[in-house]
Amino acid sequence: MVLKNKVSGVDRRQFSALLAAAGIASSRSLLGGDPGDPETLHLSRNGWVPNNDRLPVLLYHGALDLSGTDPASGFERIFQQNSWPPQWRNGIYDFHHYHSTAHEVLGIAAGNARVVLGGPGGHELTLSGGDVVVLPTGTGHCRLQASPDFLVVGAYPPQQSWDICRKAPSQIERDRMHSLPFPASDPVRGSGGPLTRLWQIPQPKSGG
Repeated sequence: MVLKNKVSGVDRRQFSALLAAAGIASSRSLLGGDPGDPETLHLSRNGWVPNNDRLPVLLYHGALDLSGTDPASGFERIFQQNSWPPQWRNGIYDFHHYHSTAHEVLGIAAGNARVVLGGPGGHELTLSGGDVVVLPTGTGHCRLQASPDFLVVGAYPPQQSWDICRKAPSQIERDRMHSLPFPASDPVRGSGGPLTRLWQIPQPKSGG
């Protein structure tokens, strides 16, 4: 599966508008989600990359209007007010890696890039200015190519900070990822946002 910002050369928001004008619901609406819900991507273990088969990657297209002289500050304000304190402005590393100590949100403040999620041979997608991608702990990611002006704001839930893992997790790292606290809010839409619904661990069924 490849997630892209374009559908046959038409912007996704334009495509959704065309569907609405024709009286056709988007697949997101047919699934019962809010029209503003992010796309989701479920990734299972891939070689040495653990990914996170319990929690999906969340992808918001065009989450932020990039008008203004410092779009990165807009992402920082949104993330901060939604309890995901920003920690850096930079890019995305050009090698496969994951984080065992934190969930991560990436806000694309400028430019565009092709990235792979899920480790070598994983899922390729294009990120463009205004997009937001939320990566649960363990999710492999790597930049393949980027425009010269590519700029990312990285943020994490409170009391979480990133590490860099480039090999299969140890038992300590596996336990840490499994027990890492969930964020209390969605980094884009705050308390009660899609993340709080989509990041839920199914409870085991009771016997009877």
